[in-house]
Amino acid sequence: MNGIRLRDLPHNFMTTNPNDIFWNYCLEVMRRVDKASAVVLHTFDALEQDVLDALSSILPLVYAIGPLQLLLNQIPENPLNAMGYSLWKEETQSLKWLDSKAPNSVVYVSFGSSAVITPEQLVEFGWGLANSKLPFFWVIRPDLVVGESAILPPEFVDETKERGLIASWCPQEQVLKHSSVGGFLTHCGWSSTIESLCAGVPMLCWPCSTDQPTNCYYACNEWDIGMEIGKDVKREQVEKLVIELMEGEKGKQMKNKVMQWMKLAEEATSPHGSSSLDLDNFVNQVLLRKEIFRGKSMPQDAMLIII
Repeated sequence: MNGIRLRDLPHNFMTTNPNDIFWNYCLEVMRRVDKASAVVLHTFDALEQDVLDALSSILPLVYAIGPLQLLLNQIPENPLNAMGYSLWKEETQSLKWLDSKAPNSVVYVSFGSSAVITPEQLVEFGWGLANSKLPFFWVIRPDLVVGESAILPPEFVDETKERGLIASWCPQEQVLKHSSVGGFLTHCGWSSTIESLCAGVPMLCWPCSTDQPTNCYYACNEWDIGMEIGKDVKREQVEKLVIELMEGEKGKQMKNKVMQWMKLAEEATSPHGSSSLDLDNFVNQVLLRKEIFRGKSMPQDAMLIII
């Protein structure tokens, strides 16, 4: 990965403890991956061609099947659309609030289902959003703040009550696709990154852990759809970057770029696109065990690794 910095590597690799559980888990996966009958990746060819080429040169069967939400949209009367697949209860009234806002005017803020922040970071993010004077929709989970309740100062509430909405969870895919949402302040989890790309929404990236720094690096440096917020959160930087994202020249460039990626994602998941073909091949070659694996019939205990 040309130009990548140490800080951009997944946090699973950032340890000086040889007994670290996450580090050893990664090592174990790497030792066994060549024994897998297939490796399935939630991505698509155009987005990570170099990665897929590198993996395909050392592993027997690599399938890029993504974005999953666009593939699901190809299924008529998909039951998941009715039952949902979120692990948290979603507050759908946010969609009505978004209906009242102008196109591309709202900053959507969410740090995913497991990332945590400090009380000080909560306040800095809050005042950065407030001082931008732009409308925002912020998802604040009950367990978002480390060891404390997520409480913002009364002054913040008074300042933003006319243009801000806070919820404990939401249907993120629908929110990102809403016409009023123009930017996404995110922790850069892979699901959030892919969902933002599929919705054509540029990002402000604040990676927290695991693979998020690497996702952030690609979003900001390879795909040109994001800008990074420093780890040491300051309200002045948040305010500046939010305004640039929503109204600045860099924000416009990222919007144009993410729309191009969105189109490529749609092409990949079309009936004859690369991801659709990989899904068909995966079913026929692996799940139905119709192909010969390394000159022998696939063993019944063959592994499948999904990343």
